[in-house]
Amino acid sequence: MKILFAIQGTGNGHLSRAKEIIPHLLKHADVDLLVSGTQSQIEIPYIVKYKKRGISFTPGSNGKIDYRHTIKNLKPWEFIKDIYQLPVSEYDLVLNDFEPISAWACKVKGKECVSLSHQAAFLSNATPRPDKKSIWCEKLFSHYAPCSHHIGFHFKNYDRFIKTPIIRNDVRVLEPTELNHITVYLPAYSLEFLVPFLEKVNDVEWHVFSKNILPEFNHPNIKLLPITNDGYLKSLASSRGLLTGGGFEAPAEATYLNKKVLMIPIEGHYEQECNSVAFKDLGGLYVKNINLDFRVKLNQWLTFFNPVKINFPDITREIVEEVLTMKERLAF
Repeated sequence: MKILFAIQGTGNGHLSRAKEIIPHLLKHADVDLLVSGTQSQIEIPYIVKYKKRGISFTPGSNGKIDYRHTIKNLKPWEFIKDIYQLPVSEYDLVLNDFEPISAWACKVKGKECVSLSHQAAFLSNATPRPDKKSIWCEKLFSHYAPCSHHIGFHFKNYDRFIKTPIIRNDVRVLEPTELNHITVYLPAYSLEFLVPFLEKVNDVEWHVFSKNILPEFNHPNIKLLPITNDGYLKSLASSRGLLTGGGFEAPAEATYLNKKVLMIPIEGHYEQECNSVAFKDLGGLYVKNINLDFRVKLNQWLTFFNPVKINFPDITREIVEEVLTMKERLAF
């Protein structure tokens, strides 16, 4: 069997999940990889056959989407060309983690395509949403990377096709402890914006992970650290909690390690809003943005909130087997 596994390269969660799925796929088939997007800091230890620009947004420096830079990076004719040139018909099975080129190539050429993504969970009305839904973003869930079959991932099994998160083995083998620091991963905020808020809460130490480390930075309760897998996981495993955006994988991993999480979704990012609402429903906390009240909310979280208790069993092998069984059962 020959499989194309197409992965969204915007953010780190898609590739982190792929690293766990690929070894199970390789037990059953030859696997070619496609990655589109340019925002991930994750490297996967496999050859990527197709590297594409795709479509991705650019986060700004103040917790918002940088629409100007996002639009500037769009190359619509290149995107359309990639769709028509991608040889999806050569594969027995196409798997898709919210990757638009392969999904649209399958749709145009009448090829079945199976989504394995967090975003697929939003195809169910049972998945939590904010009080005010975004009609445009709801359509985006369906049409950005349209697939014919779906397996979604979320904090809970909100629907029959939704599974609990795939937690990386790198995380599962950790032995959590609790020191007096908070791990911080907020890539949509610049250090110049973020540090003045954190330095006002000085009864904990902050481990701030960033692509842009300020030279000669010296503050008694703030460490600026480069984004590395080992460094981040070491900090998270020994932390009191995680301060992060409204993504999915980072809060799920922290929850698995029994760490409390404070989420700050990117402003205008509907999916992150939905994730934050879902996490709040489970007993977590999120704030909409960093403003003058942020110090108060941060202290409330540090003082009064506990980790959300959820069990995330390791079901990666079962999910891959379900996909392969689906192919045989539906004969595509």
